[in-house]
Order: sequence, then C-alpha cells, then structure tokens
Amino acid sequence: MEMNFKATQAQRTDREERTYTVPEIAGILKIKIRSAYALCSRNPPFQVIHIGRSVRVKKDSFDRWFEGCGSD
Repeated sequence: MEMNFKATQAQRTDREERTYTVPEIAGILKIKIRSAYALCSRNPPFQVIHIGRSVRVKKDSFDRWFEGCGSD
C-alpha cells in the first residue's frame, strides 16, 4: 500500500511541475491574480487546462510565449 502511495505522489509531483497555477502566472507577470484569470480565460496565446473550477497553464507553452514577448 505504501509503495502505491509513493508512486502516486511522484506522478502528481511530475504533473504539477509541468503546469503553472494562475497565482504563479500572476507572480511571473507581476499582475493581479484577477488579471491573470482574465488572461487565461480570453483565448490566451498559451495552452490552458480547465479541470472543474481549477485552471492550469502548460509551462512549456507559457514559457515559449513569455520568452517571445520581448522579441520584435
């Protein structure tokens, strides 16, 4: 039983490391959390995953978008 718990916990940690939460996005962009939720709800330029009332942003997608923001 303990082995299954550890495996599940490792899988959960791996998934969490591949996504940002909306408060994390707000912190990265230095904007209010409410603004970050609005950004994620209006056809965002990065991949957003809605799970019930939870919102997650795929890190690789967001990071590519964010790195390209300053490019001309």
